[in-house]
Amino acid sequence: MSLLFSPLTLPSPRGGITLPNRIVIAPMCQYSAVNGEATDWHLMHWGNLLNGGAAMLTIEATAVLPEGRITPACLGLWDERTEAKLSDTLQRARKLAPHTAVCIQLAHAGRKASSALPWHGGQLLSAEAGGWKPFGPSAIAQLPSEAPPQEMGEADLARVRDAFVTAARRADKMGIDAIELHGAHGYLLHEFLSPLSNARTDAYGGSLENRMRYPLEVFAAVREVFKGVLGIRVSASDWVEGGLDADQVAEFSKRLKALGCDFIHVSSGGLSPQQKIAIGPGYQVPFARQIRAASSMVTTAVGLITDAHQAEAILQAGDADLIALARAFLYQPRWGWQAAAALGDAVQANPVYWRCLPREAQQVFGKVSIGAR
Repeated sequence: MSLLFSPLTLPSPRGGITLPNRIVIAPMCQYSAVNGEATDWHLMHWGNLLNGGAAMLTIEATAVLPEGRITPACLGLWDERTEAKLSDTLQRARKLAPHTAVCIQLAHAGRKASSALPWHGGQLLSAEAGGWKPFGPSAIAQLPSEAPPQEMGEADLARVRDAFVTAARRADKMGIDAIELHGAHGYLLHEFLSPLSNARTDAYGGSLENRMRYPLEVFAAVREVFKGVLGIRVSASDWVEGGLDADQVAEFSKRLKALGCDFIHVSSGGLSPQQKIAIGPGYQVPFARQIRAASSMVTTAVGLITDAHQAEAILQAGDADLIALARAFLYQPRWGWQAAAALGDAVQANPVYWRCLPREAQQVFGKVSIGAR
């Protein structure tokens, strides 16, 4: 058996969950919600991905407050209305697929909130265009052409922290298996970590110790109420000189581990338009390797990992414990099946689809399918 298709247990205070393989579908914003509510698009999207052979699906960045959405069309989990819609849509999708663990990424967009849809330019929206005033750790704009966000005061810090806690409780109530806090890609928690976006002079700015303080407070507050599998996604580098780097994030990961973090999902970038990313196949894997070594946490590698043998090599080298893919699953929704066939392993799949593979590849399901009459 390959490592990619070997089981892995994600620990948690209430016992953890065992994944049948090491494939995770990374969160992907769909910009298809209405007033924060999941729609039929999400039913189709989740149902499709849940049938793809991955061990765990991560629901897209889900805002803990209305003003924490990246765009007006982003998914939310901030009240009974958004909870009910998300829960109903997810339960219907799960009934259409073999059992697959589901993780939800809870997020606040910070200064990158109130943006237009990506295919409409992605720029900061005016109030006349349906936007709102974003806020962040400091009054530093995302782009030079944009107005700066409002700097968060003590009441703002408490309100957002409490919103993460409330959203985590809602996720737990609906039977979510794991929660991932969004600390990457230039959104609020990442903004506090990076000296490029955090120029505060109080206890939440300046030194790395101070810049870590708020993200750690949010994590600790969520850990207090959620005893399931809890992790975080981080950007290990801003890819800008003088910005957040892997050494700082490695230190952050140690502090997270001490607070009871169960896994860490290692990405990079997204904070500054000045970023110069050295992009290429597996370009973020070295960051995962460094943070895994520093924290001893279950670590997820992500970023231009597209081939089953490439994923297997990363695991065999000890660079990560889980492999996350996003766009590869959009392009090939049965990527997990193809990977199992390539490595001579098996996945669970809905029998409605068994006949799609040639007989010589049917071991991907661990059993022989029944041909059409």
